[in-house]
Amino acid sequence: MDTGSTSQWGAEGHWPSRRRAILDWLVQGTRDERFIDNILVEMCTRLREAGVPVGRATLHFRTHHPEWLGARILWRTGMEEAKISFFGYGVESTSQFQNSPANEILSGTPEVRQNLEGIAESGHAYPLYVELSRDGFTDYIAWPMDHTFGKKHVMTFACDRPGGFSDDDILFLKDLTPALTLVTEIRLKNILARTFLRTYVGPHASEQILAGATTRGSGVTIEAAILICDLRGFTAISDLWPRDDVIDLLNAYFDAMSDPVEAHGGEILKFMGDGLLAIFPLSNPNAGIDLLRAIAESQTAMETLNAENVKRGRPLLNYGVGVHVGDVMYGNIGSRKRLDFTVIGPAVNVASRLESLTKETGRPVLLSAAFSEMVKDQVALESLGSFPLKGVGEPVDVFTPLDIAQVLEAERLDQAASYV
Repeated sequence: MDTGSTSQWGAEGHWPSRRRAILDWLVQGTRDERFIDNILVEMCTRLREAGVPVGRATLHFRTHHPEWLGARILWRTGMEEAKISFFGYGVESTSQFQNSPANEILSGTPEVRQNLEGIAESGHAYPLYVELSRDGFTDYIAWPMDHTFGKKHVMTFACDRPGGFSDDDILFLKDLTPALTLVTEIRLKNILARTFLRTYVGPHASEQILAGATTRGSGVTIEAAILICDLRGFTAISDLWPRDDVIDLLNAYFDAMSDPVEAHGGEILKFMGDGLLAIFPLSNPNAGIDLLRAIAESQTAMETLNAENVKRGRPLLNYGVGVHVGDVMYGNIGSRKRLDFTVIGPAVNVASRLESLTKETGRPVLLSAAFSEMVKDQVALESLGSFPLKGVGEPVDVFTPLDIAQVLEAERLDQAASYV
């Protein structure tokens, strides 16, 4: 291994200007860069220009995402953009993770260093080292990034120069770690804030909140199609079934109903016990038919779910959906210290009353006349007559789709035609 000479650069971290400039840039020059991956690419480019032979670098973070345990950001020479990979929960129990330097670092080892030359032929217990050696890397080092409150993450560097990193290279990279740790923690907290908001209030509301809509009463009036869905007989199921089964049933039901809503441009604003509230803003000219497509896909998903429930001896799940369209106030309501970002207004009340009316009519999906007018040329509808709705002055004309599956078939035909 080429050790270089510490005296070449002076003592006690006094680096030449081209290297010192990297530290200055990392501390002061990254203020306007929001994304960690862009900072990693720029840093590695500057390192190579300063003579530090970094050929590969990674940052490993635990992200607290509802689907992902963590993420890895990877840069290699020749890459203009870093590659981001996500890792699911349970990865820590896999042999790939357990036989890795990242596991050592997260277990408390302060530094992992490995000469990679010859490992491609001789082999190693860590598959990563063999892979890197085959790719021409000669040296590897990993350090922890210790964020506040004991949060530990990982940074790694690999060398593509014969002989590996010199002692001066290692000392300089180690001098970078406090600054890189600080810079990454700030950006990671921004990502976590966005992730938490998207998880609990949805992507559109989260953008509004991050943009400053945090005061009570702040919001806008928008025109939207409103969908309210509620599970039938869930109180009895909750009384009869064990808690874990109830949670599994409820989560599976919300997956079946929610995924199509979001896939077709809807925004789920809240889960209310065993119900959900979603809107499809009319800024999208296809909001009405997109809402029906979401319902159609949800019904198909519920049929699949109920078939699985029968196989497992679980109860069938039934539901009701009410749909209306109108102006809603979209913003913050609540107490002085506890706010909810949601929609309110008479249009929401009508959708809620229509959902309740599904119990009386025996039809799982009920549409108001106002919404039906939007989609009547695209789907066959059946009029069920006028119904008085609690809290609504005049009776409301109510419709139901005759064959909502045709909406999906029409969408498939449109998609097929686009490929011709």
